[in-house]
Amino acid sequence: MRQPLPRLHAITDERIARRADLPDIARELAKGGGSELAFHARGRSLSGREHYELAVRLSDSQTVRLFVNDRLDVALAVPTAGVQLGRGSLPVSAARALNPLWWIGKSVHDLAEAEAARTEGADYLVVGPVFATATHPGRASLGLERLQAIASAVDGLPVIAIGGVTADRVREVRNSGAYGVAAIRALWDDVEPAEAARRMREWMS
Repeated sequence: MRQPLPRLHAITDERIARRADLPDIARELAKGGGSELAFHARGRSLSGREHYELAVRLSDSQTVRLFVNDRLDVALAVPTAGVQLGRGSLPVSAARALNPLWWIGKSVHDLAEAEAARTEGADYLVVGPVFATATHPGRASLGLERLQAIASAVDGLPVIAIGGVTADRVREVRNSGAYGVAAIRALWDDVEPAEAARRMREWMS
């Protein structure tokens, strides 16, 4: 039986994946996020070995669950609670066949993609960017109204909001229908990562 889907998702990128202090930051985030925190091993330009080693390092926590983005081979090699699939990933059905107990999420950027992912059988959606973000400088932000429209259209399917989400914005994102939030810089780059995770977790609860 699966545990509930976490509400706070700390996602890595290539820069964070290669940081020497990654284990230290992860421990601090775990202190603040507790059982509501998930780590996402992600980095599109990482080699297979780098992605695997990242997942191993992030799987060290007793409380935080690990999700692997895109690389289903890595997800099979490391104890993983779920996988996050993007536009170029294998379909949901392929991931489900590998492990029916995984939480399987899809990254979507508009209402049409959200409805397609729901039809495909995704367990949850990562929707964004909700606000302007340095991670995707050329992509227009959705804004809260379109986030709310997506959350309403896929009623019952958990929506995780991503893109420019900071602790100060969590309440308005939650009030727009989001089940949870995901962040990269707002968690991994905060000078007090435990406090950042605690604040975001409490606003989502």
